[in-house]
Parts: sequence; structure tokens; C-alpha cells
Amino acid sequence: MADLFIIRVLFIAVLGCTAFFLRPLDLAGPIAAVVGVLVGAAVVVFEFRIKEVSLKRLIGAAFGSVLGIFGAYLISLVLKSAMPDSPTVRFLQLALLAWMTYCGLIVGAAKGDMLNLAALGGLFGGEKVSKNTFKILDTSVIIDGRIVDIAETGFIDGSIVIPQFVLRELQLVADSSDSMKRNRGRRGLDILQRLQKMPDLNVQILDDDFPAVREVDMKLVELAKVYTCKIVTNDFNLNKVAQLHGVEVLNINELANALKPVVLPGETMRVFILKEGKEYNQGVAYLDDGTMVVVDNARKMISKTIDVAVTSVLQTTAGKMIFGRFDERAHTVYDRSQEHRAIDKERDKERAAREVSREASRESTPAPAPAAGGSGSA
Repeated sequence: MADLFIIRVLFIAVLGCTAFFLRPLDLAGPIAAVVGVLVGAAVVVFEFRIKEVSLKRLIGAAFGSVLGIFGAYLISLVLKSAMPDSPTVRFLQLALLAWMTYCGLIVGAAKGDMLNLAALGGLFGGEKVSKNTFKILDTSVIIDGRIVDIAETGFIDGSIVIPQFVLRELQLVADSSDSMKRNRGRRGLDILQRLQKMPDLNVQILDDDFPAVREVDMKLVELAKVYTCKIVTNDFNLNKVAQLHGVEVLNINELANALKPVVLPGETMRVFILKEGKEYNQGVAYLDDGTMVVVDNARKMISKTIDVAVTSVLQTTAGKMIFGRFDERAHTVYDRSQEHRAIDKERDKERAAREVSREASRESTPAPAPAAGGSGSA
């Protein structure tokens, strides 16, 4: 680090001395030296900034700027042959060169993350390239909205890619005549705006399309194949189709199921029986997170809260189901204990009321009158 610091200081000093002796723009010696030092400091600051950029972005920026310069040069030749040489033409040529170089630099840097350096034969083996660093979002996971909460926690790294055909599908849903679909589409657009406003998340709009493929799900699969990335979804069918094509999928529903509390067979849980089950003498309940609980021998307990013993747990990609059994004897004991407690409370209240009434009757009863004095003398 000390060697680099010395090199940077020498670089700035050399620029300052060079500017002092050469005097660019006919400036005075001290002023020219200050300008040279400022230019050297700006170059050092640019060096600090460029070290944080990945090699993919640098290659993309360099390639884009070269294409911009080449395009500006061709257009300048056309302008030079079509118009006489004048200060206006020279200004247009310089402005065009600066504009196209800048656009090529920015666009190339933005698209540089999608370069596959491994295809260059290992020439850039020193670059730490993390495979599948960006994820493609489908329409269902955008409308769902839980991707925002996951991104805020920092569990999603890399770049988020939104294909243009997904945006078109969202716009069609938002412009639907059905109010429910229209609200879902607008919700999806709001979710995208929230994702773009996150400072630590890189959201990119991808223009790649596959005109020969009609279904949006298959377009997502083909796009993931091209860039060797993952699809983020909560669509069960898309999950299966992508796995058949060898594409990795991040299913939001699977993540939610993995984070649900673990229930083991033999444990006891208290549930509210909401409706009748499909099989004979079954009741159905739901936990707070939406997990379905199927309880045997609970048909008569609809609209009641009971204790059930867990018998098995079924875990699938579509969700989790808990199977339990209702023990009527245990529940009866539980109900009787509650009933006895209520009866004891009522008896205590009656006893307290009797005591209060007795005290009130004693206070209201008049004391006996004393005997008359005249009767004794008679």
C-alpha cells in the first residue's frame, strides 16, 4: 500500500511539473501547475472507482465505447462529404463522437454482467466469476410481492433481470377490463418500482425475445438457457417445466414452506375446525400461515377449537399438509375441566352474593324497643 501511495504522489507531481513547464492553454506557470495537479488527482480518484468494477463490466464498457467511436467516425465522414468544412461541422463531429462514445460506454457497462467469460477459453481465469449471479423474475412472482421482502433482507445477491416480454404481460394484465386482474397488474408494476428503488439491488430490463416461442413460460426457460441463470417463480407448472429442461429454479413457495414451524408426529396442537373434510368423519383446519390441517374424528367439532395429535406431515412443492387425529376422550376431559372451573366460579359468586345480602338484611333490621318505665311502678 505504501508503494502505491508513493507512485500516486509521483504521478500527480509529474503532471503538475509538466503542466508548469508546458503551460497548456497559455496559462501562467503556477496556474498550469495547479491544473495539472487537479487532473492527476482526478485520475487517481477514477482509479479508486474503477477498481470496484468487475472485469465483465470493464470489457463491456470498452467494447461499447469502441463501437461508439467507430460509429461516430463513419457518421463524421458522411457529414464531411455532405457539408463544407466549417466550425459548425467540426462541432457536430466532436459532439457526435462524445455522445456515441458515452452511450456505448454506459450501455456496454450495463450489459457487461451478462458476458460469459468462460467461453473465451480461460483467458480471464483470474476473474472471480460467480455462476448464476443474476436471476430472472416471472410474472407470478412479481405480482405475488414477497420477492421485495426477500430482497430487503439481503438473501438475494447479484442482479435481477426483468425480460421485456414479462413487462408486456404485466401491462396487458394492468390494462384488463376485469377489475381483479387490473389490480393484480398494477400491483406487479408497483413491486417493480420498489425493486428498482433499492440501492443495493441491480435491476435490469432485458430486451431479448424469442418470437418463435409463444408461451411466456417457455420464453423464460429459453432465456435462462442462453445466459445460464436461475428463474425466480412461485408457479408450480413453470417449476416442473424448467426442471425438465435442466434450468435451476428458485421457488418462493418452497422457501416459505421451508421457513414454516416444524411439526413432528406425536405432538399436540390446538386448531379451530373450520369445515368438513372430504373423507368420512374428517374436519379441516388452517394454521395462521395457511397450512391445511386434516383431522380425523372431528366432523362433529366444526366451529370449535380442539386439541389434536399430529399423525403425519406431507411436504410437497405446492405446500405442506398436516394430518392429525382428534381424541374425543381427551377433549371431553378438557371440556369437563373447563366446565368445572366455570361451575366453581358461579358457586363462588353465589356465596359472595348471599353474604352481601345477609349483611344488608342485618343492617336494615331495627333494634328492639326498651320496656316502659310506668309499668314497673304500677
